[in-house]
Amino acid sequence: MLDLKMLNLNMLFITLVILFLSAVVLFVWAYTIEPNLIEVKHYKLKDEKLAGLRIVFASDFHIAKQDLHRFQKIIRTIQSQNPDIILLGGDFIKGHKEQNSMSPERIAAKLRKLKAPYGIFAVLGNHDWYIGGRKMKHALQAAGILVLENDNEVIRHNGQIFTIAGVADKNTCVPDLALALNNTPQPRILLTHSPDVFPDIAEPVNLVLAGHTHGGQIKLPFFGALLVPSEHGRRYAEGLIEENGIKMIVSKGLGTSLMPLRFNCRPEILVIEFE
Repeated sequence: MLDLKMLNLNMLFITLVILFLSAVVLFVWAYTIEPNLIEVKHYKLKDEKLAGLRIVFASDFHIAKQDLHRFQKIIRTIQSQNPDIILLGGDFIKGHKEQNSMSPERIAAKLRKLKAPYGIFAVLGNHDWYIGGRKMKHALQAAGILVLENDNEVIRHNGQIFTIAGVADKNTCVPDLALALNNTPQPRILLTHSPDVFPDIAEPVNLVLAGHTHGGQIKLPFFGALLVPSEHGRRYAEGLIEENGIKMIVSKGLGTSLMPLRFNCRPEILVIEFE
């Protein structure tokens, strides 16, 4: 009887050790490994008016002071995709306190290395506005990156024109879709930090690009994302979504927020090709 009790105690101890070691391995993976595994995700969309256009979209950088190596890797990866145009979805800043983040000026100086024939355009995110949205905007524009806040730019491509429009962040500012799209030619590509503006789009738009959600950062098998920062829950967590004839792609982003963890939710850069 004593031997059986000892055997059960040993089995319990071994089980607890295995569970503890598994938790340590998962934490190390989610904290140090997966956040640095940048995935390049490709989408091919049919649109005759935009055929041949290659967009590279990156969002939610969250660059801390110590993130220089990761940031340089992101920039190299974006540039290596041979973009016709580069679109940036905001949240360049890390955290809620200026001392935790790489400065707007230094972030913009690094982004200056990016080149694309039809230009580089950005919107700002909630974290940018938490600790100095105007600084971030001015730094980006000084680096040749046009920040669109309820504004637009008309671009000529293959003898035709199309519109890049951008709206202000919904969490910290006032997005104005009507102003951003006012009297703009089609086709239109709309850039927004948060996907929560999607149901409010009343005019024809060929593609919406958004970030902010990080895909939830932690996605459990068979359950999905634990927490998505959206008033629509997991409805706009990530990927290609189509509603009312309008397509939106939501990026899982590149950095982390709240928790410095990613599990089953790798950071990503999107390449969108029209055909």
